[in-house]
Amino acid sequence: MENDIKKIKIAINGGIGFGAKLNSKQLLMISKYMTEDAELELTTFQQLYIEIPEDKKKEIIEEFQRVGLVCYPVGNSVKSLRTCNFCKGEEEEGMPVAKELNRRIAGKAVPFTLKVAYTGCPIGCGEPMLSDIGIMKINDFYNLYVGGKAKGKDAEVGSLLMENLTPEELYGTVEKIIAVYSQMGKKRETFYKFLKRIGRDSLIS
Repeated sequence: MENDIKKIKIAINGGIGFGAKLNSKQLLMISKYMTEDAELELTTFQQLYIEIPEDKKKEIIEEFQRVGLVCYPVGNSVKSLRTCNFCKGEEEEGMPVAKELNRRIAGKAVPFTLKVAYTGCPIGCGEPMLSDIGIMKINDFYNLYVGGKAKGKDAEVGSLLMENLTPEELYGTVEKIIAVYSQMGKKRETFYKFLKRIGRDSLIS
């Protein structure tokens, strides 16, 4: 019976690009694995959650990847990079850097869901100041913010941790921050609370 088939939830999106978009091939592929009454959950991380049969996970993910869908784990992991719409173009707003950063960090296990946002200019429509870790491109360099919190009565704008980073410096610093959080964070401790507990300087010391 189909109802007896064990299902797991995975996160998917169309990859890092000009905003959150899907093409017709991707939509058709997604619908292939949805029953008539199934629903997709659209998250604030620019991802879709879909349930698939656990025993066919590998082959389904391979099918998704063939049409350009990128798959991520659900749960306590680094979410795929939330991006702006890159209104001035791929190179000017650092799309290759955003893609490489996402490749390096998305899906890594952490104590609690970690949201990382990127924006290609100071307008900040990718909401880097409201995310756990935020990156803002300024001319040819990158400013790094930490500690943003978008919800709750204690909502807070992230603060500048480092500025004028090169792409390689940015990758290394973000990876180090995630490693520190992964190693020192308590189970289900949000990054916001973790930062309050250990202090910003401990992230890069």
